[in-house]
This record gives sequence, C-alpha cells and structure tokens, in this order.
Amino acid sequence: MHAFLEHPARIIPIFARQTVLRPVPSATASNPARRCFHSTGGYTATLHGGIDRPEPGTGIKVHFKDAKGNHLKTVEANEGDDILSIAHEYDIDLEGACEGSVACSTCHVIIDPEHYDMLPEPEDDENDMLDMAFGLTDTSRLGCQVRLTKELDGITATLPAATRNMFVDGKKPTHH
Repeated sequence: MHAFLEHPARIIPIFARQTVLRPVPSATASNPARRCFHSTGGYTATLHGGIDRPEPGTGIKVHFKDAKGNHLKTVEANEGDDILSIAHEYDIDLEGACEGSVACSTCHVIIDPEHYDMLPEPEDDENDMLDMAFGLTDTSRLGCQVRLTKELDGITATLPAATRNMFVDGKKPTHH
C-alpha cells in the first residue's frame, strides 16, 4: 500500500469484471498522465475501437425489437461481439451507462426464450444488476454480457419500456 501513497493512483474498470488499482505517473507538460487499460480472462478492451462489421450475409443475425414488439432493425455481427456493442455500432437506442462494466442495468434486454436457453447462466454480478432492472422478465439479460456464438444466429433482443439509470441520472454515453 505504501508504494501507492507516493504516486497518485486510479481505479480503472475493465471488461473482465474486475477492478485494477494501478499507479499513474504525475502529469506534466512533457509527460501527461495516461490511462492504462488491462484485460484478463481472454477479453480485449474495446472501449474505443468499436466492433468490426462482418461482410453482408456472413454474420450472425441479431433482431432488435422495441418494448411493444415492433421490429426496429436486423443487423449482422461477429462471433464474440456482445449485444450492447452491436446496438451502439448500429445506432440502436440501448443505453449502457457503465459502458459494459456490469455496474448498472441500463443495457437490460429481453431475449427470446428459444435463444435464452442457449446462453450460459448469468454470473452473480449480472444477477445483482438485473435485480435493479425495470421490467425484469424470466429471459432478461444485460446486453453487455450476451456474447454471440454461431448457435445464437437469429437471436431477438427486445428493449424494455424504460431503464433505471442509477449510475448518473440521464447520462447517455456517446458512441466512441
């Protein structure tokens, strides 16, 4: 702990649902402080890189519906992409206030039952956030935690009627 007292430190959230405490050098005119992103668990940090769109006809189809069941858009994505990133890439109004760090429930989606059963069980931290979601159903998941596989081709994600943003009221992250 003493090593961190001599240098300013930042807590940096990462995609692997962990928090890393890292020393950050003091900012000067010649050496501005920079963020250090660290990823574990095989995930790569995609905060600023976005996703790559697949060639038309080659991707995994994802259907988005609004709360009334009206079709919004069908898009294609790559294996390993998550529903939150896909929604942002294709300008679908799915909030994601915590930017995928499992610290809110604003990317809550309702998955069609056929595909819901193909998903791995949610982790405890996802269940904790889902408990705060507006309009929770038996097939609710956080969009940031639903990673696509080829078996999920044709999945439907329905947006709930509202979200409960306890992160910062009214904050809507911009697409990077």
